[in-house]
Amino acid sequence: MTEPKAPDTESPDDGHEVPVRRRRRDEPSGGASTRKGLLVVIPLVMAGAAIVALVFSGMEGKGIYSKPVDELVKNRSTYAGRAVRAEGNLVHGTLKKRDQPCEYRFTIEKNGVEVPVRFAQCVVPDTFRDVPDMDVAVTVEGELQPDNSFEATTVLAKCPSKYEMKERQKNGEKAPHNAPPTM
Repeated sequence: MTEPKAPDTESPDDGHEVPVRRRRRDEPSGGASTRKGLLVVIPLVMAGAAIVALVFSGMEGKGIYSKPVDELVKNRSTYAGRAVRAEGNLVHGTLKKRDQPCEYRFTIEKNGVEVPVRFAQCVVPDTFRDVPDMDVAVTVEGELQPDNSFEATTVLAKCPSKYEMKERQKNGEKAPHNAPPTM
């Protein structure tokens, strides 16, 4: 005959036996709380993935290349038809304003390459002036046209820093925004 098995016990160091209850197969384990945790984590991960997808889909095609004018013209096939930011200096004597329809036309250059620009709006920055004997750095945003002209939607004129301007004023130069417009 076999002896009946005693319930599982553990014996601590002091000699007393402590009964240990084993889980039966059909008893739920601690998995119920794990499932509840997954019910919270999975929707959060899905929401995060959806937000990332929306951000990237909204930015698709919105990147603007910023290049000097000479590089844009040299690589015209790469940038044609794309939104680009062109950088150069205003060519003296080219800034013209037309009232009907309201637009500005001027030319910017970099390293000897000139590009005519058309800006079909009435308002330009105060610092965007044709000042003799002073380089006026200009950044335009828009599209390079097939004929190498530039259709601008934004015009930004860089102004020398106040420290740089103080040095120039000591030499008798005037700030671009203080000079009367020449058009």
